[in-house]
Amino acid sequence: MTNQVEKMGNAESNAYQNHLSRFLPEEQSDIDGLFDTLSGSSGSSGAKNAKAAKKTVTLAALQARQSVIHDVFPNSEAHTREPLPQPMTARLYNGMKSIDLPGKSSGLSEQIAKEQFVIFMSNLLKGNADEKISIIMRMIDKTGGPLKGKQIREFTEDLITSVVHVLSYRKELKGWSLENTRDSSSGVKALASELLSELKLPDGTKPMGSQLLEANFDQSVIEDWVYRVPQISVFLSVVIRQGLHVLHSLPDQTNDILNLVPHCKGVRGRGVVSLFDIPAIIYINSHLPAEMQHKWQLLFSSRLHGESFSQLCAHIVNKGPCLVIIRDLDGFLFGGFASHSWEVKPQFQGDNRCFLFSVFPTLAVYTYTGYNEHYMYLNHGQQTMPNGLGMGGQHGYFGLWIDSDYGKGHSKAKPRCTTYNSPQLSAKEDFTLDALEVWAVGDTPESAGRKGKKSILDVDPQAQALLEMAGKSRQSEGLREPMEEEEGDDDEN
Repeated sequence: MTNQVEKMGNAESNAYQNHLSRFLPEEQSDIDGLFDTLSGSSGSSGAKNAKAAKKTVTLAALQARQSVIHDVFPNSEAHTREPLPQPMTARLYNGMKSIDLPGKSSGLSEQIAKEQFVIFMSNLLKGNADEKISIIMRMIDKTGGPLKGKQIREFTEDLITSVVHVLSYRKELKGWSLENTRDSSSGVKALASELLSELKLPDGTKPMGSQLLEANFDQSVIEDWVYRVPQISVFLSVVIRQGLHVLHSLPDQTNDILNLVPHCKGVRGRGVVSLFDIPAIIYINSHLPAEMQHKWQLLFSSRLHGESFSQLCAHIVNKGPCLVIIRDLDGFLFGGFASHSWEVKPQFQGDNRCFLFSVFPTLAVYTYTGYNEHYMYLNHGQQTMPNGLGMGGQHGYFGLWIDSDYGKGHSKAKPRCTTYNSPQLSAKEDFTLDALEVWAVGDTPESAGRKGKKSILDVDPQAQALLEMAGKSRQSEGLREPMEEEEGDDDEN
């Protein structure tokens, strides 16, 4: 009998050691420290008592941890008093509790053992989809049975809300803030809907709308979803690292978390509230080429620079790849990614990395179809070719078009845009522009004249000529403005 108990103890010990060995020594000590704090023991006294009364963590301790962290960071904003919203803390607890240990009916215990805690961290931070899935199932519903789409949606919205919340709390939004971006609440729902649209029933069909909410999904379907939708694992990692403040400062093997949010440049002190919300920034950024995901810089805002097509051209020509986002008078938000510097010329430009996107009322990215190469187009001051900024489709029928007669545009895609397979992005086919922003992504090309030494008028005589044709002089307000966004740093930390 003793041998059997010993063997079970060894099996438990081996599994625990295997999971522990996934962490670097400094990561192990970080996890040990967190567990000691949560279990109310520390230092040598904890070690002495370890055998007499094995240390455990309760839900109350996890919730109390939130208050403790708040005391350590007393200057956090009032609306983010705690690192994680309480519903997510409860989900983390249910996930830890779901870890079965050899020889123990752990599911019945209300307390988390050290082994469960370490295996939870190991599976979610270092594991594959298979290892994550049973924990995620219990985080969605503590019974872990087949799940309704409605429950998966609630979990996904909680997860996205927690990511925005914890990044704001930790001041990890890299120059973005809840004040200089659009309200995130509709963005949370839009991103959750987009991620849930990847859920497939066992027969391979994708349920939509009310059918999705009422459908039942078993473990294999959820595992497939987590495997194909990397954001779920990335978001969980952020929630654990930043929410519990563990392994948060150690370099990660991937750029998933590093470039989750790009550095924001060019908005500090200018009173700008972006048309983007934080969930949309995270989602759109993940679709950019990897080398462009680290920084966004505001090039043009109709609120700052005026409602003028000449001004738009002056601010975006030769500035490298960028994102254009539009709000129409009906409140729809949409735009496109230009993979190359914009040039004023009567030919199509760009390459197959360009895409169109929608931010509201739905969040989605539409990539090239291979049907044609009408990626991006910018023309001004010509009589024989259309004048304006366009992406996808063809002349007169662009997937996205801003007319040089500023304020007018269209999104003609019946039934879909040929270049990007996008639907009509605006509320009405012919729309009126309410607001427009352009963001350079990645590093600004040298030709753009870094640090304000040159303006676009110096490096592009054609732009100078076009502006003069439009009745604008070199002294036009805003064409040569100080490049504070290059000199300064909009980061919060």
